[in-house]
Amino acid sequence: MSTTENCATSQVPPLADKTVKRLDGISIFFGKAASWLAVPMMLSLIYEVFMRYVFDSPTIWSMDISIMLFGLHFMVGSAYCLQAGQHIRTDFFYHHWSVRTKAAADLLNLVLLFFPAHIVFLVVGWDYFCKSYAQNEVSVASPWMPVIWPVKFGIPLCVALTLLQGASELVKNVYRWKTGLDLWPVLEIVEDVDSE
Repeated sequence: MSTTENCATSQVPPLADKTVKRLDGISIFFGKAASWLAVPMMLSLIYEVFMRYVFDSPTIWSMDISIMLFGLHFMVGSAYCLQAGQHIRTDFFYHHWSVRTKAAADLLNLVLLFFPAHIVFLVVGWDYFCKSYAQNEVSVASPWMPVIWPVKFGIPLCVALTLLQGASELVKNVYRWKTGLDLWPVLEIVEDVDSE
């Protein structure tokens, strides 16, 4: 670590550093856990193909299971995607900006767009889940009619996890803007969490 990085790192209070690492750790944990949903999703599709084409006996549940698992996989993994910097952005200008300019743009985005929208999504998503749970809602689009409130719980869970990661990004960008350095590179954080 260079002298400049040591000096910049000393400007970060231990609580801020610990908060970033904990929040990033939550996103990484849920992202890796959600990645395992791909296994039963693939198995249900393989089972369906096997039953349909080998035994000429298609299932009525396999496609529904794979769609529900894919939805959960996608939603629960979104905070991990944000932590890893993998969300799509228009990089034409951003890529060429300094760390401070990127941090300022990200801070404006977080404060003006990200947090207000996600708070609304959290309220609406929670209400959507609660109504589904109270009614023990089933999918009328499927002849199998599976209960779908567990999948709908993925909506407020996704938004809550993404809000937590947004808080981490806010702290990171404050110190990126102050120091002009990226003090929490993604790979170091992933290695730190894995080593604990």
